[in-house]
Amino acid sequence: MNGLATYPASPMSKTSRFPAHPVAGLAGTSFKHEHLQAIIAGGSKDGFFEVHAENYMGAGGPPHDALTNIRSDYPVSLHGVCMSIGGPRPLDKAHLGRFKALVDRYEPALVSEHLAWSTHDTTYYNDLLPLPYTHATVSRVADHIDEVQGTIGRPILLENPSTYVLFPESTMSETDFIRELVRRTGCGLLLDVNNVFVSATNHGYSALSYLADFPLQHVGEIHLAGHAEQEDDEGDLLLIDSHDGPVADAVWKLFDVFIGRCGPLPTLIEWDSAIPDWPVLKAEAAAAQAILDRHAESDHTFGKAHAAG
Repeated sequence: MNGLATYPASPMSKTSRFPAHPVAGLAGTSFKHEHLQAIIAGGSKDGFFEVHAENYMGAGGPPHDALTNIRSDYPVSLHGVCMSIGGPRPLDKAHLGRFKALVDRYEPALVSEHLAWSTHDTTYYNDLLPLPYTHATVSRVADHIDEVQGTIGRPILLENPSTYVLFPESTMSETDFIRELVRRTGCGLLLDVNNVFVSATNHGYSALSYLADFPLQHVGEIHLAGHAEQEDDEGDLLLIDSHDGPVADAVWKLFDVFIGRCGPLPTLIEWDSAIPDWPVLKAEAAAAQAILDRHAESDHTFGKAHAAG
């Protein structure tokens, strides 16, 4: 598919069983089932929730009961983690079909996947693995994005990766690679600010320079998360995108810079292991919301262009 694809602006139909909650300018969190009762008891209908698509690919049961409850009162973002869009093999048609069924069932405000691969032949790797940035890879990934978007009937947001190795065969920068994917497919972007900081630290480049070269006008959602510090084999600092703690101060600062440039966009706090009590996660979202609100009245060229689109 060449050029920008055209899809409906919203999947909402006249027969929708869910209300069309707005998500613009809101901060939200990952939805964890253990927080459901605390969320309901809190009474507030602020923010939005994101769920991993693969956790809801069964036909029914408690997971769907909980998500239906949440979706009735909040916007939901559907985040895929196993599509293997960056992989060398064709997409799994059964998986893609289940993904479409979830989009149709819950009519999420946002739909996203990763610029990564996680399958080879019949083997699934429980990781989001990097890929070389070449023109051949662009073509393959663009074909996969086109297939996903054509199947679900709407654009997806593609998330920038956290990386720990670089490929000598790469002929493009990560930002140029992502820019070309947007040009070819019409997809949007999910900017993971923690991933930017992790990759920049691991590879010794400037996170601010990366953001300056990123196609910011195509960002439709932001992720913030915690990371862990380790040492590599040579004793140097290695950051791991672990999602097991609060957002680091340096990542908050990058987020503030980005929002100052582009205006408030839907922002999600990811916390996927060592999950805290609901008030801790809610406080992280409140901190993000405070930054979004502080910049809401400023003049943001990118933000206005995105909202108009």
